[in-house]
Amino acid sequence: MPASRPPNIIFLQTDQHRWDALGCVNPLVRTPHLDALAARGVRFSQAVCQVPMCVPSRYSMMLGLYGSQSGLRHNTQIVPQDDLLPLPVLPQRLRDLGYQTAGFGKTHWYEGEPFFPPGAPIERSTRGFEVRAVSRGIEAEPGAATMDGSLPGDAARLKEEKRAYGGGGEDPAGYVGRTSAVPGPLQFEGWLTQRALDFLETGRDRSRPLFLYLSFNFPHPGFGVPPGYEDLYDLGRIPDRPAPPWQEEPAGHVPPPARWRGHWEGMSAEERRRTTLRYWALCTFCDDLFGQLLARLAETGELDGSLVVFASDHGEMLGDRGHRFSKYCLYEGSVRVPLILSGSRVPEILRGTVDDRPAELVDIVPTVIGATGGEIPHFLPGLDLLGGARRAGSFAEMHGMGYEAEQEGPAWMWRAGGWKLILYAPGRLSALARAPAELRGELYDLERDPGEWVNLWDDSACRSVRGEMKAALLSRIAFASAAYPRHIEGHGWVMPGR
Repeated sequence: MPASRPPNIIFLQTDQHRWDALGCVNPLVRTPHLDALAARGVRFSQAVCQVPMCVPSRYSMMLGLYGSQSGLRHNTQIVPQDDLLPLPVLPQRLRDLGYQTAGFGKTHWYEGEPFFPPGAPIERSTRGFEVRAVSRGIEAEPGAATMDGSLPGDAARLKEEKRAYGGGGEDPAGYVGRTSAVPGPLQFEGWLTQRALDFLETGRDRSRPLFLYLSFNFPHPGFGVPPGYEDLYDLGRIPDRPAPPWQEEPAGHVPPPARWRGHWEGMSAEERRRTTLRYWALCTFCDDLFGQLLARLAETGELDGSLVVFASDHGEMLGDRGHRFSKYCLYEGSVRVPLILSGSRVPEILRGTVDDRPAELVDIVPTVIGATGGEIPHFLPGLDLLGGARRAGSFAEMHGMGYEAEQEGPAWMWRAGGWKLILYAPGRLSALARAPAELRGELYDLERDPGEWVNLWDDSACRSVRGEMKAALLSRIAFASAAYPRHIEGHGWVMPGR
């Protein structure tokens, strides 16, 4: 491919994938294709998401904005119409640059009932994707193929299996999991991968550069593992989750969820290890499918001159801190994510390296824009990760899950220099007409305490570190708020870059 031609952008994404569930980080995990991407590119070892839950994280990633900048702060907020988007999302930006854009799988632009009752003014749009396929009808967009319509019998079997795992798959039964009766090619992820392969065979316009997005629901629970993938792991080699030094989790920015504790404590060590095994097996299943796509792209020459991005929207606690599961908190298992940039558009000197800079998912938009040769909007909070700029630390925020009757008070994270600060306002947002002294905090020395078991906020020996971290966090919040959005004459807001 000529050097002057914009690179193909291949964006691979998983859901709820821990930062350490990669073979190149943990040799017990089998992800050979993602490991190969890391070996040919850059793995960002300290990457974090901006909001640790699906909807706001994905909007943040695709807009290049923090949740507090876009107003999308938790899981029950969406943008129902395209003209209400604060900025063009990444596929629209690339389509405007002349790319052929094809999206297969989850974007989570929308939610169904009960959040948006019948008759709500929702304009379902592919948002820049010319070719679109999604796995389930709840995410359907005009013109998008769905497994419900293509393979109704298999889609129904999968839905029946997943029903046992509870809402979102995150009941205790979803973390216990089981071997699915549905083979890999007929799982939602297998079906989406085949749609992507079919597109490359029959729908690809080689006169234009390609933006191809393949996004899976796994390894998000419930852990219905396709047959054969559990057999790749030896249960005897799976470690139990380390136990913290306390019985009751200390007070923090998010109370410990109660629904898993009794179930988890009642399980044997072997049963707990099997939960980890099934989670890793789903990571392997996703890796296998990514390998199929990458092999086809290599066969057709589409990887030449390409930039491959792999990321997840947030992490998974998976039993950390005693019995925490899912995300919805600012602890390491929840906010840290895998992030890899690979392909021949990665400078040769960077290939095979591990970058320990503070990286954020908002960096994806400016990095991709920079790779295309486009001008990166100055107001975006992210950095071009293929450049040399380095931020002082990484930022994330939490504003409740959105499922509460009243919005929770905010919590913010600053992670820098081996330390982590979480600053939060306890209670409800409506009760926050308080003195600053009522703010609470958590301070962790991640090098000595990677499990975040010992809160040093009140430790007098850490007063200086606490003050420096707090000043850096508040400065980041202030600067981000000042940068975007911007007021215009009359009323309303200017949307830069529209």
